[in-house]
Amino acid sequence: MTNTDTDIIIAGGGMVGAALACALAEQGFSITLLERREPDLSWPQDGHDIRVSAISRASQNIFHNLGAWPRMTRRRVTPYEHMRVWESSSGTALPWAPEIQFHAADIGEPDLGHIIENRVIQGALWEQMQTLKNIEIRCPASISSLSLDEEAPSVILNDGARMRAALIVAADGARSSLRELAGISTGGWGYDQTAVVCTVQAEAGNQSTCWQRFMPSGPLALLPMEQDLFSIVWSTAPKQAEALLQMPPEAFDSALTQACEARPGRLRLLGERGAFPLRLQHAKQYIKPGLALVGDAAHVIHPLAGQGVNLGLMDMAELADILVLARNKGRPLGALHTLRRYERARKGENIAMQGAMDLFKRLFSNDIGPLRLARDLGMGLAEHAPLLKNLLIRNAMGILGEAPSLARTKPPAAKG
Repeated sequence: MTNTDTDIIIAGGGMVGAALACALAEQGFSITLLERREPDLSWPQDGHDIRVSAISRASQNIFHNLGAWPRMTRRRVTPYEHMRVWESSSGTALPWAPEIQFHAADIGEPDLGHIIENRVIQGALWEQMQTLKNIEIRCPASISSLSLDEEAPSVILNDGARMRAALIVAADGARSSLRELAGISTGGWGYDQTAVVCTVQAEAGNQSTCWQRFMPSGPLALLPMEQDLFSIVWSTAPKQAEALLQMPPEAFDSALTQACEARPGRLRLLGERGAFPLRLQHAKQYIKPGLALVGDAAHVIHPLAGQGVNLGLMDMAELADILVLARNKGRPLGALHTLRRYERARKGENIAMQGAMDLFKRLFSNDIGPLRLARDLGMGLAEHAPLLKNLLIRNAMGILGEAPSLARTKPPAAKG
Protein backbone atom coordinates (compact mmCIF):
# COMPACT_ATOMS: atom_id res chain seq x y z
CA MET A 1 0.00 0.00 0.00
CA THR A 2 1.47 3.35 -1.05
CA ASN A 3 1.11 6.60 0.91
CA THR A 4 0.77 10.00 -0.75
CA ASP A 5 0.58 13.38 0.95
CA THR A 6 -1.10 16.48 -0.50
CA ASP A 7 -2.60 19.67 0.90
CA ILE A 8 -6.17 19.08 -0.26
CA ILE A 9 -7.99 16.11 -1.75
CA ILE A 10 -11.07 16.98 -3.82
CA ALA A 11 -13.45 14.13 -4.60
CA GLY A 12 -15.36 14.98 -7.79
CA GLY A 13 -14.27 16.77 -10.95
CA GLY A 14 -17.58 18.29 -11.98
CA MET A 15 -18.08 22.01 -12.39
CA VAL A 16 -17.76 22.89 -8.69
CA GLY A 17 -14.95 20.45 -7.87
CA ALA A 18 -12.87 21.46 -10.89
CA ALA A 19 -13.38 25.17 -10.15
CA LEU A 20 -12.28 24.64 -6.54
CA ALA A 21 -9.17 22.76 -7.68
CA CYS A 22 -8.21 25.67 -9.95
CA ALA A 23 -8.92 28.26 -7.24
CA LEU A 24 -6.84 26.53 -4.57
CA ALA A 25 -4.00 25.63 -6.93
CA GLU A 26 -3.75 29.29 -7.97
CA GLN A 27 -3.24 30.07 -4.27
CA GLY A 28 -0.31 27.67 -4.04
CA PHE A 29 -1.98 24.64 -2.44
CA SER A 30 -1.08 21.18 -3.73
CA ILE A 31 -4.28 19.51 -4.95
CA THR A 32 -5.22 15.93 -5.77
CA LEU A 33 -8.50 15.65 -7.64
CA LEU A 34 -10.22 12.27 -7.75
CA GLU A 35 -12.76 11.54 -10.48
CA ARG A 36 -14.46 8.32 -11.55
CA ARG A 37 -14.48 9.15 -15.26
CA GLU A 38 -12.73 11.72 -17.39
CA PRO A 39 -15.04 14.09 -19.28
CA ASP A 40 -15.13 13.98 -23.05
CA LEU A 41 -13.54 17.25 -24.15
CA SER A 42 -14.30 16.77 -27.85
CA TRP A 43 -17.76 16.78 -29.36
CA PRO A 44 -19.36 17.71 -32.70
CA GLN A 45 -19.75 21.46 -33.10
CA ASP A 46 -23.24 21.03 -34.49
CA GLY A 47 -24.40 19.07 -31.43
CA HIS A 48 -25.60 20.48 -28.12
CA ASP A 49 -25.51 19.27 -24.55
CA ILE A 50 -29.07 18.90 -23.28
CA ARG A 51 -27.90 19.86 -19.78
CA VAL A 52 -27.16 23.58 -19.44
CA SER A 53 -26.64 26.06 -16.60
CA ALA A 54 -27.85 29.63 -16.19
CA ILE A 55 -24.66 31.33 -15.06
CA SER A 56 -25.01 34.43 -12.88
CA ARG A 57 -22.70 37.45 -13.01
CA ALA A 58 -21.02 36.26 -9.79
CA SER A 59 -20.30 32.86 -11.36
CA GLN A 60 -19.05 34.55 -14.53
CA ASN A 61 -16.64 36.53 -12.36
CA ILE A 62 -15.44 33.29 -10.78
CA PHE A 63 -14.74 31.71 -14.17
CA HIS A 64 -13.06 34.88 -15.40
CA ASN A 65 -10.85 35.18 -12.32
CA LEU A 66 -9.84 31.52 -12.66
CA GLY A 67 -8.81 32.07 -16.29
CA ALA A 68 -11.47 29.68 -17.62
CA TRP A 69 -13.94 32.19 -19.07
CA PRO A 70 -12.08 32.76 -22.38
CA ARG A 71 -12.01 28.99 -22.88
CA MET A 72 -15.80 28.95 -22.52
CA THR A 73 -16.41 31.87 -24.86
CA ARG A 74 -14.23 30.24 -27.51
CA ARG A 75 -16.58 27.29 -27.43
CA ARG A 76 -20.10 28.60 -26.91
CA VAL A 77 -21.82 30.86 -24.38
CA THR A 78 -25.09 32.73 -24.84
CA PRO A 79 -25.81 35.99 -22.99
CA TYR A 80 -29.42 36.92 -22.40
CA GLU A 81 -30.74 40.45 -21.94
CA HIS A 82 -34.38 39.84 -21.04
CA MET A 83 -36.47 37.53 -18.89
CA ARG A 84 -40.22 37.02 -19.17
CA VAL A 85 -42.18 35.05 -16.57
CA TRP A 86 -45.90 34.49 -16.92
CA GLU A 87 -48.96 32.39 -16.21
CA SER A 88 -51.65 31.60 -18.69
CA SER A 89 -54.65 33.94 -18.68
CA SER A 90 -56.84 30.83 -18.46
CA GLY A 91 -58.43 30.55 -15.01
CA THR A 92 -57.24 33.89 -13.67
CA ALA A 93 -59.67 36.33 -12.06
CA LEU A 94 -57.75 39.22 -13.64
CA PRO A 95 -58.53 40.70 -17.07
CA TRP A 96 -54.94 40.15 -18.21
CA ALA A 97 -52.38 37.33 -18.21
CA PRO A 98 -50.11 37.84 -15.17
CA GLU A 99 -46.55 38.53 -16.32
CA ILE A 100 -43.33 40.06 -15.08
CA GLN A 101 -40.43 41.16 -17.28
CA PHE A 102 -36.80 41.92 -16.49
CA HIS A 103 -34.43 43.87 -18.74
CA ALA A 104 -30.67 44.25 -18.37
CA ALA A 105 -30.85 47.85 -19.57
CA ASP A 106 -33.07 48.74 -16.59
CA ILE A 107 -30.17 48.09 -14.22
CA GLY A 108 -27.42 49.38 -16.48
CA GLU A 109 -25.99 45.93 -17.26
CA PRO A 110 -25.10 44.46 -20.68
CA ASP A 111 -26.89 41.21 -19.86
CA LEU A 112 -28.66 39.34 -17.07
CA GLY A 113 -26.46 36.25 -17.28
CA HIS A 114 -25.34 33.50 -19.64
CA ILE A 115 -26.68 30.12 -20.67
CA ILE A 116 -23.81 27.64 -21.03
CA GLU A 117 -23.78 23.94 -21.78
CA ASN A 118 -22.51 21.95 -18.80
CA ARG A 119 -19.92 20.18 -20.92
CA VAL A 120 -18.52 23.54 -22.06
CA ILE A 121 -18.10 24.65 -18.44
CA GLN A 122 -16.54 21.40 -17.30
CA GLY A 123 -14.31 21.13 -20.37
CA ALA A 124 -12.93 24.65 -19.88
CA LEU A 125 -12.22 24.01 -16.20
CA TRP A 126 -10.47 20.71 -16.94
CA GLU A 127 -8.30 22.40 -19.54
CA GLN A 128 -7.46 25.09 -16.99
CA MET A 129 -6.62 22.46 -14.36
CA GLN A 130 -4.18 20.83 -16.74
CA THR A 131 -2.19 24.08 -16.99
CA LEU A 132 -1.57 24.14 -13.22
CA LYS A 133 1.41 22.05 -12.13
CA ASN A 134 0.28 21.66 -8.52
CA ILE A 135 -2.89 19.76 -9.46
CA GLU A 136 -2.68 15.98 -9.74
CA ILE A 137 -5.70 14.43 -11.44
CA ARG A 138 -6.35 10.77 -10.65
CA CYS A 139 -8.91 9.32 -13.02
CA PRO A 140 -10.48 6.85 -12.85
CA ALA A 141 -10.39 6.86 -9.06
CA SER A 142 -12.87 6.37 -6.25
CA ILE A 143 -12.67 6.28 -2.48
CA SER A 144 -13.32 3.02 -0.63
CA SER A 145 -12.46 4.14 2.92
CA LEU A 146 -12.32 7.44 4.81
CA SER A 147 -10.60 8.38 8.08
CA LEU A 148 -11.30 11.85 9.46
CA ASP A 149 -9.01 13.89 11.67
CA GLU A 150 -8.42 17.63 12.10
CA GLU A 151 -4.70 17.33 11.36
CA ALA A 152 -4.35 14.57 8.77
CA PRO A 153 -7.53 13.04 7.32
CA SER A 154 -6.93 10.21 4.87
CA VAL A 155 -8.61 8.06 2.25
CA ILE A 156 -7.96 4.66 0.74
CA LEU A 157 -8.65 4.51 -2.98
CA ASN A 158 -10.18 1.65 -4.91
CA ASP A 159 -6.69 0.62 -6.08
CA GLY A 160 -5.46 0.33 -2.48
CA ALA A 161 -3.46 3.56 -2.41
CA ARG A 162 -3.66 5.56 0.81
CA MET A 163 -3.67 9.36 0.62
CA ARG A 164 -3.36 11.87 3.42
CA ALA A 165 -4.15 15.57 3.28
CA ALA A 166 -4.76 18.60 5.43
CA LEU A 167 -8.37 18.69 4.18
CA ILE A 168 -10.70 16.52 2.11
CA VAL A 169 -13.53 18.12 0.10
CA ALA A 170 -16.60 16.26 -1.09
CA ALA A 171 -17.66 17.69 -4.47
CA ASP A 172 -19.03 14.38 -5.77
CA GLY A 173 -22.65 15.33 -6.33
CA ALA A 174 -26.07 14.74 -4.85
CA ARG A 175 -25.38 11.03 -4.27
CA SER A 176 -22.03 11.78 -2.67
CA SER A 177 -20.32 8.56 -1.60
CA LEU A 178 -17.84 10.59 0.45
CA ARG A 179 -20.70 12.19 2.39
CA GLU A 180 -22.06 8.72 3.11
CA LEU A 181 -18.65 7.43 4.22
CA ALA A 182 -18.46 10.40 6.60
CA GLY A 183 -21.83 9.45 8.10
CA ILE A 184 -23.48 12.77 7.24
CA SER A 185 -27.23 12.40 6.76
CA THR A 186 -29.48 14.47 4.52
CA GLY A 187 -33.00 15.81 4.76
CA GLY A 188 -35.44 16.74 2.03
CA TRP A 189 -38.22 15.42 -0.15
CA GLY A 190 -39.08 14.56 -3.70
CA TYR A 191 -41.28 16.93 -5.69
CA ASP A 192 -43.16 14.24 -7.63
CA GLN A 193 -41.92 16.07 -10.71
CA THR A 194 -39.57 15.14 -13.52
CA ALA A 195 -37.64 17.64 -15.63
CA VAL A 196 -37.69 16.91 -19.37
CA VAL A 197 -34.68 18.50 -21.09
CA CYS A 198 -33.82 18.94 -24.77
CA THR A 199 -32.73 21.48 -27.39
CA VAL A 200 -35.22 23.06 -29.78
CA GLN A 201 -35.22 25.52 -32.66
CA ALA A 202 -37.59 28.50 -32.47
CA GLU A 203 -39.41 29.89 -35.47
CA ALA A 204 -39.08 33.49 -34.18
CA GLY A 205 -35.55 33.12 -32.78
CA ASN A 206 -34.67 33.28 -29.09
CA GLN A 207 -34.81 37.11 -28.91
CA SER A 208 -32.01 37.04 -26.28
CA THR A 209 -34.73 36.17 -23.79
CA CYS A 210 -35.29 33.58 -21.07
CA TRP A 211 -38.95 32.58 -21.03
CA GLN A 212 -40.64 30.82 -18.14
CA ARG A 213 -44.27 29.86 -17.86
CA PHE A 214 -45.77 28.59 -14.61
CA MET A 215 -48.40 25.88 -14.92
CA PRO A 216 -50.14 23.80 -12.23
CA SER A 217 -48.09 20.74 -13.24
CA GLY A 218 -44.80 22.67 -13.00
CA PRO A 219 -42.73 25.40 -14.69
CA LEU A 220 -41.56 25.37 -18.30
CA ALA A 221 -38.29 27.24 -18.99
CA LEU A 222 -36.89 28.18 -22.40
CA LEU A 223 -33.21 29.13 -22.07
CA PRO A 224 -31.63 30.82 -25.11
CA MET A 225 -28.76 29.18 -26.98
CA GLU A 226 -27.32 30.78 -30.10
CA GLN A 227 -29.57 32.73 -32.44
CA ASP A 228 -32.68 30.59 -32.78
CA LEU A 229 -32.16 27.77 -30.27
CA PHE A 230 -33.45 27.12 -26.77
CA SER A 231 -32.57 24.62 -24.11
CA ILE A 232 -35.82 23.35 -22.62
CA VAL A 233 -36.39 22.44 -18.96
CA TRP A 234 -39.99 21.28 -18.61
CA SER A 235 -40.83 20.25 -15.03
CA THR A 236 -43.98 18.20 -14.86
CA ALA A 237 -45.64 15.14 -13.34
CA PRO A 238 -43.69 11.89 -13.92
CA LYS A 239 -46.45 10.34 -16.06
CA GLN A 240 -46.64 13.37 -18.33
CA ALA A 241 -42.84 13.48 -18.52
CA GLU A 242 -42.77 9.86 -19.67
CA ALA A 243 -45.43 10.64 -22.27
CA LEU A 244 -43.39 13.61 -23.52
CA LEU A 245 -40.31 11.40 -23.86
CA GLN A 246 -42.21 8.81 -25.87
CA MET A 247 -44.03 11.20 -28.23
CA PRO A 248 -43.02 11.30 -31.89
CA PRO A 249 -41.02 14.47 -32.57
CA GLU A 250 -43.88 16.21 -34.39
CA ALA A 251 -46.30 15.60 -31.52
CA PHE A 252 -43.70 16.77 -29.01
CA ASP A 253 -43.16 19.95 -31.04
CA SER A 254 -46.89 20.69 -30.94
CA ALA A 255 -47.20 19.98 -27.20
CA LEU A 256 -44.22 22.17 -26.38
CA THR A 257 -45.35 25.02 -28.65
CA GLN A 258 -48.77 24.95 -27.05
CA ALA A 259 -47.32 24.83 -23.52
CA CYS A 260 -45.30 28.01 -24.10
CA GLU A 261 -48.23 29.60 -25.93
CA ALA A 262 -46.04 29.97 -29.04
CA ARG A 263 -44.32 33.03 -27.53
CA PRO A 264 -41.18 32.45 -29.68
CA GLY A 265 -43.19 30.89 -32.51
CA ARG A 266 -43.36 27.19 -33.33
CA LEU A 267 -40.66 25.04 -31.72
CA ARG A 268 -38.91 22.08 -33.34
CA LEU A 269 -37.01 19.37 -31.47
CA LEU A 270 -33.33 18.93 -32.27
CA GLY A 271 -31.64 15.74 -31.13
CA GLU A 272 -32.37 13.70 -28.04
CA ARG A 273 -34.60 14.20 -25.03
CA GLY A 274 -33.62 13.43 -21.44
CA ALA A 275 -35.26 13.48 -18.02
CA PHE A 276 -34.32 13.56 -14.35
CA PRO A 277 -36.41 13.50 -11.15
CA LEU A 278 -36.57 16.64 -9.02
CA ARG A 279 -36.08 16.86 -5.27
CA LEU A 280 -34.94 19.12 -2.47
CA GLN A 281 -32.03 17.79 -0.44
CA HIS A 282 -29.81 19.31 2.22
CA ALA A 283 -26.96 17.85 4.25
CA LYS A 284 -27.47 18.07 8.01
CA GLN A 285 -23.81 19.10 8.31
CA TYR A 286 -21.46 20.73 5.82
CA ILE A 287 -18.33 19.87 7.79
CA LYS A 288 -16.61 17.30 9.95
CA PRO A 289 -13.02 17.34 11.23
CA GLY A 290 -10.89 17.32 8.07
CA LEU A 291 -13.89 17.34 5.70
CA ALA A 292 -16.06 19.93 3.89
CA LEU A 293 -19.01 19.44 1.52
CA VAL A 294 -19.59 21.75 -1.46
CA GLY A 295 -22.15 21.98 -4.25
CA ASP A 296 -24.71 19.21 -4.74
CA ALA A 297 -23.00 17.09 -2.08
CA ALA A 298 -24.28 19.71 0.39
CA HIS A 299 -27.55 20.87 -1.21
CA VAL A 300 -29.90 20.18 -4.12
CA ILE A 301 -32.49 22.73 -5.23
CA HIS A 302 -35.46 22.89 -7.61
CA PRO A 303 -34.22 24.19 -11.01
CA LEU A 304 -37.02 26.74 -11.52
CA ALA A 305 -34.67 29.72 -10.90
CA GLY A 306 -31.52 28.10 -12.28
CA GLN A 307 -29.53 28.71 -9.09
CA GLY A 308 -28.13 25.22 -8.42
CA VAL A 309 -24.63 25.50 -9.89
CA ASN A 310 -24.37 29.17 -8.86
CA LEU A 311 -24.87 28.22 -5.21
CA GLY A 312 -22.21 25.53 -5.54
CA LEU A 313 -19.73 27.94 -7.08
CA MET A 314 -20.33 30.39 -4.25
CA ASP A 315 -19.65 27.52 -1.81
CA MET A 316 -16.30 26.81 -3.36
CA ALA A 317 -15.32 30.50 -3.60
CA GLU A 318 -16.15 31.03 0.08
CA LEU A 319 -14.23 27.92 1.09
CA ALA A 320 -11.21 29.05 -0.93
CA ASP A 321 -11.14 32.41 0.89
CA ILE A 322 -11.40 30.74 4.30
CA LEU A 323 -8.62 28.24 3.56
CA VAL A 324 -6.26 30.97 2.36
CA LEU A 325 -6.96 32.96 5.52
CA ALA A 326 -6.40 29.89 7.72
CA ARG A 327 -3.08 29.13 6.04
CA ASN A 328 -1.93 32.72 6.37
CA LYS A 329 -2.69 32.60 10.09
CA GLY A 330 -1.03 29.22 10.57
CA ARG A 331 -4.26 27.39 11.41
CA PRO A 332 -4.97 23.77 10.39
CA LEU A 333 -7.10 23.64 7.25
CA GLY A 334 -9.19 20.76 8.57
CA ALA A 335 -9.80 22.15 12.07
CA LEU A 336 -13.44 22.60 13.00
CA HIS A 337 -12.89 26.22 14.06
CA THR A 338 -11.61 26.87 10.51
CA LEU A 339 -14.39 25.00 8.71
CA ARG A 340 -17.21 26.40 10.87
CA ARG A 341 -16.62 29.79 9.24
CA TYR A 342 -17.39 28.18 5.89
CA GLU A 343 -20.50 26.41 7.18
CA ARG A 344 -21.83 29.60 8.81
CA ALA A 345 -21.22 31.62 5.65
CA ARG A 346 -22.97 29.23 3.28
CA LYS A 347 -25.47 27.00 5.07
CA GLY A 348 -27.97 29.72 5.99
CA GLU A 349 -27.85 31.31 2.55
CA ASN A 350 -28.33 27.97 0.80
CA ILE A 351 -31.25 27.01 3.05
CA ALA A 352 -32.87 30.39 2.43
CA MET A 353 -32.59 29.94 -1.34
CA GLN A 354 -33.93 26.40 -1.12
CA GLY A 355 -36.85 27.62 0.96
CA ALA A 356 -37.65 30.43 -1.47
CA MET A 357 -37.60 28.08 -4.47
CA ASP A 358 -39.70 25.51 -2.60
CA LEU A 359 -42.23 28.23 -1.77
CA PHE A 360 -42.37 29.39 -5.39
CA LYS A 361 -42.81 25.83 -6.59
CA ARG A 362 -45.70 25.17 -4.19
CA LEU A 363 -47.28 28.59 -4.73
CA PHE A 364 -47.36 28.30 -8.51
CA SER A 365 -48.35 24.62 -8.55
CA ASN A 366 -51.55 25.44 -6.65
CA ASP A 367 -54.63 26.45 -8.61
CA ILE A 368 -56.90 27.32 -5.65
CA GLY A 369 -58.81 30.48 -6.63
CA PRO A 370 -57.89 32.87 -3.76
CA LEU A 371 -54.25 31.76 -3.83
CA ARG A 372 -54.03 32.21 -7.58
CA LEU A 373 -55.60 35.66 -7.35
CA ALA A 374 -53.07 36.65 -4.67
CA ARG A 375 -50.05 35.52 -6.69
CA ASP A 376 -51.41 37.06 -9.90
CA LEU A 377 -51.85 40.38 -8.12
CA GLY A 378 -48.34 39.99 -6.69
CA MET A 379 -46.86 39.52 -10.15
CA GLY A 380 -48.78 42.54 -11.41
CA LEU A 381 -47.57 44.71 -8.54
CA ALA A 382 -43.97 43.55 -8.97
CA GLU A 383 -44.08 44.30 -12.69
CA HIS A 384 -44.93 47.92 -11.88
CA ALA A 385 -42.44 48.28 -8.99
CA PRO A 386 -39.05 48.97 -10.64
CA LEU A 387 -37.13 49.15 -7.37
CA LEU A 388 -38.39 45.71 -6.32
CA LYS A 389 -37.69 44.26 -9.77
CA ASN A 390 -34.16 45.65 -9.74
CA LEU A 391 -33.54 44.21 -6.29
CA LEU A 392 -34.80 40.79 -7.37
CA ILE A 393 -32.67 40.63 -10.49
CA ARG A 394 -29.50 41.94 -8.80
CA ASN A 395 -29.91 39.29 -6.13
CA ALA A 396 -30.31 36.58 -8.78
CA MET A 397 -27.18 37.87 -10.53
CA GLY A 398 -25.20 37.59 -7.30
CA ILE A 399 -24.21 41.26 -7.26
CA LEU A 400 -25.85 42.22 -3.98
CA GLY A 401 -24.06 42.13 -0.65
CA GLU A 402 -20.56 40.95 0.22
CA ALA A 403 -19.31 38.23 -2.14
CA PRO A 404 -16.26 35.95 -1.91
CA SER A 405 -13.19 37.45 -3.57
CA LEU A 406 -13.39 35.23 -6.66
CA ALA A 407 -17.01 36.28 -7.29
CA ARG A 408 -16.17 39.98 -7.46
CA THR A 409 -15.41 41.91 -10.61
CA LYS A 410 -11.70 42.60 -10.66
CA PRO A 411 -10.52 46.02 -11.93
CA PRO A 412 -8.55 45.87 -15.18
CA ALA A 413 -4.78 45.72 -14.76
CA ALA A 414 -3.04 49.08 -15.03
CA LYS A 415 -1.11 49.59 -18.24
CA GLY A 416 2.59 49.93 -17.63
